[in-house]
Amino acid sequence: MGSILEELAEYPLCQYEQITTDQIPFSKNVRHICKTECPRYGTSWSCPPAVGTVEECRARCLQYKDALIFMTASEVDDMENMDALLATRKEHEAVTHQLDARFREEFGDCLTLSSESCADCAQCAYPSAPCRNPGRMLPCLEGYGIVAVNLAELCGMPMSMGPGVVVWFGAILFHRVTEKPGVSDF
Repeated sequence: MGSILEELAEYPLCQYEQITTDQIPFSKNVRHICKTECPRYGTSWSCPPAVGTVEECRARCLQYKDALIFMTASEVDDMENMDALLATRKEHEAVTHQLDARFREEFGDCLTLSSESCADCAQCAYPSAPCRNPGRMLPCLEGYGIVAVNLAELCGMPMSMGPGVVVWFGAILFHRVTEKPGVSDF
C-alpha cells in the first residue's frame, strides 16, 4: 500500500494541502457572523455555542500538529437555487466521512471539521440531550472560528471555480506518524 498522500488522489477532491495547525487562521469575527446570520447557531452540537469559545476551539485544534485542508466541488444548474446548492453538500459530507475514517485508521485520533452544521439527524438533540451520533457528528469549520477564506488563500485554493460550481471545504487535524511504513510522505 502506498502512502496516504498517494491515496488522496483516489478521492473526489479538487485540491488538498497539508499545513501545520499553527497556521490555521482563527477569528472571533467569524463567530459573530455565526451568531447573527446563521439559523443553526444555538441549535446543533456541531455549532457554537455547543463547540465552545473560539479560544477553546483553537486550543483543541492546536492539540494536533498537522492538518489536511481539502476542497470538493460540484456542478449545479442554477446557482440561485439554494436547495440545489445545499444538495451538493451531501457528496462533500460523504467524502469527508470517508477521509475521516481513513485518517483515523492511519493516525488514530483526529479532529475532522466540515463545511456546515452537521445534518446527520433530522432534528439535533441540542441542547436537551447528548448528540445521538457523536462518532458521525462533524463540527463546522467556521463554527470553530476558522476563517475559510483566509484558510483557502493560505492553501492556494480558490473560493470560487466559476459559474455553476459550488465549492466545499473541510479539514482533518491529526498527528503525523512517520515511523509507520508508507507514511513518510505525509
